[in-house]
Amino acid sequence: MKRILMIALTLAFSLSACGTAAPTDSGGGIEISSPYAHAADAGGTSAAYMTITNTGSEADTLVQAACDAAMMVQVMETTMANDVMSMGEIPGIDLPSGSTVELKPGGYHIMLMELSQPLVDGTTITITLEFEKAGKMTVEVPVKAPGSMP
Repeated sequence: MKRILMIALTLAFSLSACGTAAPTDSGGGIEISSPYAHAADAGGTSAAYMTITNTGSEADTLVQAACDAAMMVQVMETTMANDVMSMGEIPGIDLPSGSTVELKPGGYHIMLMELSQPLVDGTTITITLEFEKAGKMTVEVPVKAPGSMP
């Protein structure tokens, strides 16, 4: 019985690692990990999230993003003031040397508007991030249905 339990636990841990992609590195000290985007219909709006780590010795800034699947892409932040949540475009996301910034629901995110194609669960879109110092970086972003988000 103990042997079956150990085999089951080993298999469960092994399978859970299968969905984790290795971080994407820009070569300029910027690493992207755990990217995903919301599934959405063509013509609609979605958002992309990820973790950005600056492993370089200098501060950097994410200044813009682009995606072929959307007619308009903006770097945005959701904020709360006086019990009112609002969202707006920002000029960039500062990344001090050695820092990690999480783009997540309710905070920083990449807004994908006027989608030129449906974003279907299980597919992948390409987002190009542009950093002030590290330059452009292409990231493959898995699309996930709302119920399967991390």
